Amino acid sequence: MRFLMKKYITLFLLVISSLYVRAQRMVYRQKAVEVNVGVLNDKHLGQNYYLGLGLNSFVRHGNYWMYTFEYQKQTKFYKNWEIPTENFFGEAGYSFQLISDRKKFITLYAGLSAAGGYEVVNKGDSILMDGGILKNRNQFVYGTGGKLSMEVYFSDRVVFLIQGRIRVLWGTDLEQFRPSSGIGLRFNL
Repeated sequence: MRFLMKKYITLFLLVISSLYVRAQRMVYRQKAVEVNVGVLNDKHLGQNYYLGLGLNSFVRHGNYWMYTFEYQKQTKFYKNWEIPTENFFGEAGYSFQLISDRKKFITLYAGLSAAGGYEVVNKGDSILMDGGILKNRNQFVYGTGGKLSMEVYFSDRVVFLIQGRIRVLWGTDLEQFRPSSGIGLRFNL
């Protein structure tokens, strides 16, 4: 009888304690690796995209620092020819937690960042196929950006991201305002 009573008390304590256990999400000093892919505009989706690889470091209150390397490819059209533009960016920024549910399953973030990189227009060739001269040139670009992202935790270690971003660049001969949208996965370490 005594053994049976200890068994029930132990089972009861385990059930009660499991009700109040929280997941280890957004822990201070936790690191994460993030992979992103997205589109730069709604025209020619397969030719206007970006790929990103980042490192995140969580700080207090679920906010985090983000450091990203990103490759962008855009295609402009001139007559019947495609003129490719490639960008290689490094970006550093900070994301603020705006809204979250109690268990931190779904979280909305807003982020600000600074970016800098190199822009290559038409693979460095300024002469077009019809003999025209391209005035846009290869150059260093810099700017700032903002993003709004919704993050959904599949588990304590795997996070699915949906994000909308805008980047404002200086030093470019192309568009100064560059909106984009994309998805990603984050792996918390």
